Amino acid sequence: MTSYLVATLVLVVITTLSGLALNLQWGLGGLVNFGLFGFYMLGAYGCAILQRHGAPPLAAMLGAIVLTAAAGALVSLISLRLSEDYLAIVTLGFAECLRLFISYEDWLTRGTLGIADIARPFAAAVPAAWRDAFFLAFCAAWLLAAVWLLERLARSPFGRLVRATREDALVASALGKHVLGVRARVFALGGALLGVAGSLHAFYYTYIDPTQFTTILTAYAFMAVILGGRGSHRGVLLAGFTVILLLEGSRLLVGVVPWLDGAQLAAIRLNLVGAALVALLVFRPQGLLREYCLQVHPHADG
Repeated sequence: MTSYLVATLVLVVITTLSGLALNLQWGLGGLVNFGLFGFYMLGAYGCAILQRHGAPPLAAMLGAIVLTAAAGALVSLISLRLSEDYLAIVTLGFAECLRLFISYEDWLTRGTLGIADIARPFAAAVPAAWRDAFFLAFCAAWLLAAVWLLERLARSPFGRLVRATREDALVASALGKHVLGVRARVFALGGALLGVAGSLHAFYYTYIDPTQFTTILTAYAFMAVILGGRGSHRGVLLAGFTVILLLEGSRLLVGVVPWLDGAQLAAIRLNLVGAALVALLVFRPQGLLREYCLQVHPHADG
């Protein structure tokens, strides 16, 4: 039971990191990224490949973060001439091309055989009985650091510029702001967070192959952002834990509800989650929490 709880919480943390990355790109920046799972996959494979070539786990993770940040910046270069719908299609195409490349370039990625024996950071220094719990704490530290960084960014002048670009890029450009530069930084920062999430995925499973990375990862991230509130990092944090804990934790009902088999229970779980999302969109379309907005309070006359 304890190991299952730790495994569920690790998945929650990793998925929430992906949701925070999407919230930065789409929630604050207005840049739709349907190819989120591709950047996530790039982070996982980047970390694993660097380890295969002799890099220590932490160095491999940092290399993967730089790689996904650079990929995000490159993809953003085409965003200036594309509207939201077309940018979403391009990012999805990028992710699919990357998945095909990873699936067939055996010389680099081992193709469909996958990459095994991925070492976790500090694994040798931690007793075997505590390794999963330690890794959960390692993941949680990255998540807390990401939330702190994004909250600081949302309250900074750059955060206000990002939101201004989201609302009307033409007006921001007319005021002398470099819109493409803003979008490149937003996509790069989001890509870096996805590099963290992908690396943690590779560390946790210690084995990766292309079948692990599908559009369901993007769907989970969008659910977290929509449920938590677009632009609200704290809302995404709350929603990520709510949605994934509901999806994964409800598997325990198999033993509690004996007249339902696994397939029936899975269908009921997904229907309930879908109904909850629809109800939320109807009764609270802004999400659980609102995004941070600068407020100016007039001083009372003395």
